[in-house]
Amino acid sequence: MPAPSPTQSIVVIDYNGGNLASAARALTRAAHDSGLAAIVTVTADPQAVRTADRIVLPGQGAFADCAAGLAAQPGLRDAIVEATDGGTPFLGICVGMQLMAERGREHGVTPGFGWIAGEIALMEAPGLRLPQMGWNELAFTPGSHPLTDGLEPDAHGYFVHSFALRGYDAADMVATTDYGSTVPAIVARGNRAGTQFHVEKSQKVGLRILSNFLRWTPEAGGQP
Repeated sequence: MPAPSPTQSIVVIDYNGGNLASAARALTRAAHDSGLAAIVTVTADPQAVRTADRIVLPGQGAFADCAAGLAAQPGLRDAIVEATDGGTPFLGICVGMQLMAERGREHGVTPGFGWIAGEIALMEAPGLRLPQMGWNELAFTPGSHPLTDGLEPDAHGYFVHSFALRGYDAADMVATTDYGSTVPAIVARGNRAGTQFHVEKSQKVGLRILSNFLRWTPEAGGQP
């Protein structure tokens, strides 16, 4: 894909399903703090998605509701698929990350994008309260990924969820966390990545990940 333009166009997908304003503010701050020129736009316009340098899909609530909200915007899902098939870097946040999976099992079975293996199912957290809500430590998988550049080994993210990715491909794991069992925390395949935790609420760790995302130049298809 061509190199990003000097002033990046960052699109935050508006489908009435996420912390849109918070995500946009965090991206704007991450760009400013990194000395990057960026215009961050919250939009449901498919053409804006197709021409964006980077795409961010926030999400909160139930998988099925977020999937329905996305489908209700004419042409939006197709534009996301088309752009990311062409190599545009993508970041999903919380349910936005979950939508990358093959399916969700919250309130029935709902298809996801199918970009990574596995399904979203109720977390296995014996003796622990659901949802998992609060700060939890990230365990980075062996090897490095550009999204985690500069993060300390004891980095924490802010999680709010009861459902998580199961039946995943270990090759897609960038980081996990522990909440009664191993829980995927950061995933990536090719130019598509996601965080189960809320980067926009994860203070310095979240801003660092967003800054890394804005500098990320992955290859489309397969692992970077």
